[in-house]
Amino acid sequence: MNGNFVSNEKLLAGLAVQAEKLTDLDVAVFPPAVYLQQVKEALRDTGIDWGTQNLSQFDQGAYTGELSAVMLKDFACRYVLIGHSERRCLYAELDLDQHVLDKICGEKYSMALNTGLSPILCIGESLAEYEAGQTEEIIAQLLDIVIAEQGVKALSKAVLAYEPVWAIGTGKTATPEWAQSVHEFMRKRIAKHDEETAAGIQILYGGSVKGDNATPLFSMADIDGGLIGGASLDADEFIDICLAAL
Repeated sequence: MNGNFVSNEKLLAGLAVQAEKLTDLDVAVFPPAVYLQQVKEALRDTGIDWGTQNLSQFDQGAYTGELSAVMLKDFACRYVLIGHSERRCLYAELDLDQHVLDKICGEKYSMALNTGLSPILCIGESLAEYEAGQTEEIIAQLLDIVIAEQGVKALSKAVLAYEPVWAIGTGKTATPEWAQSVHEFMRKRIAKHDEETAAGIQILYGGSVKGDNATPLFSMADIDGGLIGGASLDADEFIDICLAAL
């Protein structure tokens, strides 16, 4: 929840002027939805895509405050984030358990695919789950749900993002080697169903990626890019992170 018209204009201009450096990469930005039109106008000819930070699992109706997939298509969105760690941690209003949250994420994932959006499905464990050695269990549960929702081959139209919640803003660090081990697990879990889909899917790392740690992270065999948080608010640092993926 950052930005305003003035700061957005500066940030978007900084991205647009350097966009030619990114022609060999898939790059997208995810503004608050109220600024989608501004982003669309600023980036439409740059090769940089855009999307939103959330969507409803319902197509329309009495769901005040929600955004439907069809609405997002009106703004030429290509992507949508689903299950971002902050949505899970801060807005589980009914204190839902993990399985129910994952089921909702699965429904949102299906809604995105059925409407022609590419879902970026965020998966990660809390500090308590990490310390209990439940990382793989948490990852596997959501992967199994979305595979059951649409079939394994539908994942070829999606992107995965591993977000270790315990390593975001806590001072704790997930090493490139740890991140790689989890990404490898995710790919192997998918490969049990379909090796071609597993080999082709993009798996991003979303644990506080910055300009000074992007290169060692992106050098890992199963880390295909990053889901960038605060560092994306600085155009130069964001471009540097992108270039580390080349």
